Amino acid sequence: MNNFFFKQFSILHKKGYHMKFNIVLKSFLLFILISIIGCNNNPFKNNRNISNATGWKISTKDGGYKNNKSFKGQQTGPGLIFVEGGTFTKGNVKDNVMHDWNNSPTQQYVRSFFIDETEVTNSMYVEYLFWMNKVFAKDYPDIYKAALPDTLVWRNPLGFNEDMVNNYLRHPAFENHPVVGVSWKQATNFAKWRTDRVNERILVENGYLRPESIHPDSLVNGYSFNTKAYFLNPGESFGGKIYEMADSKQTETNEDGEIIYNNVKRESGLLLPEYRLPTETEWEYAALALSEISEMNLYRGKKKFPWSGEYTRSGKRKNQGDQLANFKLSDGDYGGIAGWSESGSGITTSVKSYPANDFGIYGMAGNVAEWVADVYRPIIDEEMNDISYYRGNQYFNPSIGEDGKVLITKNTDSISIQNLPGSIQYRDSNSVDLRNFNDGDLKSTREFLSSSGISQMYNSPDLNDPNLESTTLISDKARVYKGGSWLDRAYYLDPAQRRYQLESMTSNFIGFRCAMSYLGEVRNTKKSRKR
Repeated sequence: MNNFFFKQFSILHKKGYHMKFNIVLKSFLLFILISIIGCNNNPFKNNRNISNATGWKISTKDGGYKNNKSFKGQQTGPGLIFVEGGTFTKGNVKDNVMHDWNNSPTQQYVRSFFIDETEVTNSMYVEYLFWMNKVFAKDYPDIYKAALPDTLVWRNPLGFNEDMVNNYLRHPAFENHPVVGVSWKQATNFAKWRTDRVNERILVENGYLRPESIHPDSLVNGYSFNTKAYFLNPGESFGGKIYEMADSKQTETNEDGEIIYNNVKRESGLLLPEYRLPTETEWEYAALALSEISEMNLYRGKKKFPWSGEYTRSGKRKNQGDQLANFKLSDGDYGGIAGWSESGSGITTSVKSYPANDFGIYGMAGNVAEWVADVYRPIIDEEMNDISYYRGNQYFNPSIGEDGKVLITKNTDSISIQNLPGSIQYRDSNSVDLRNFNDGDLKSTREFLSSSGISQMYNSPDLNDPNLESTTLISDKARVYKGGSWLDRAYYLDPAQRRYQLESMTSNFIGFRCAMSYLGEVRNTKKSRKR
């Protein structure tokens, strides 16, 4: 448009039409001036402290609604790797030689998330035990005991492993090995503790808590911090002692003499979402690292392992022939010949002993298998959902007091490792259990015409009813674990393989790693893609 005006000016000027030229020029300048005034006449445009909905001031020091306009995206929590979401084929993409058909291929979409760079190590878990011992062992010894791994998983009736029973968890020689002997329940409790410890640190670093106030030696009567409880009823944090632990800059006294604590709200985006076990879909997507074989908007080929290629040995010149994972090579062979291909310790190895996949994640094949969040079922119901698939949802309603605030568990209540002091109290009534959703109910069985109304599909052994006839080990407490281990053959190194175990069971070949949801766009970078 500007070129058009300038061409007209040149033509008029060459022809000597000075008067017409001046009129057109003045009209053009007036048009530009009106446009500029019109754009700047809107007081709400590009004003970060004025609401686009109401025009009222926001995020001001003198009160009112506060919004974090300077939020630059979710920070990466300790130990985590960002995994950009996308679509992929979940399940067996190679020949199913075992014919178990429990993970038929389905097209799934995964939202972006974070996942641990390595499995949770013995050192990480011992730190957790140290904290639980300091805070709870004196007044609530059962809480500390419930967190202890089962070190007896190393015992073998025909094997000498007593040195592992006594040393594997705590000896410094194994501190970087993945923790084992941990049940699904214990792994979940560790993730909850990790969430609260990380967010406590964030509160300290941003001046909301005094650093010395949250040392385990200073916590009295077994009170602990809980992120969800802090958001919903911050005054009750640390057993109601939050004001004593707060930095003096974050407290003030009102006209009635009441202490007002400037707590962090969810709107600030300062505290991190919870650490948790990854879903099976997230774990499989992260293990495959399909970005390695992607070309523009397509995947060129398929992957059998977390690395490219069809073999378990490296084809690169610098480490040609080396195994790319820790697994059982054959009967009686857990690592090769001494002085040649032997690596590791014959059992588990340090978490970074083998190369990372294309996402930069270590140990997604071999070393230890890993718990994931899902309840096990032989089928994946992609017709019901094909985005961020997960089976195992349970929804609980928090208990509300007469003052309208969420009730917080105190040391006078029923205390357990699932219901720690300082955590939210939940109502058993009106809870929603969807672990068995659309599967295992009466309509899913061949007895759907039966008038008894009792499903017989998933009737695993029930300790409360030993007379119940059982035909399967699958139940709503059977959890999926993924990946191969030091005890498995190469077949299980395929990320598509899935097995299950009761959530209360332990073993010497199952560990875990944590994940965290990513709250934002698909990518956590503003850099444009190469085209």
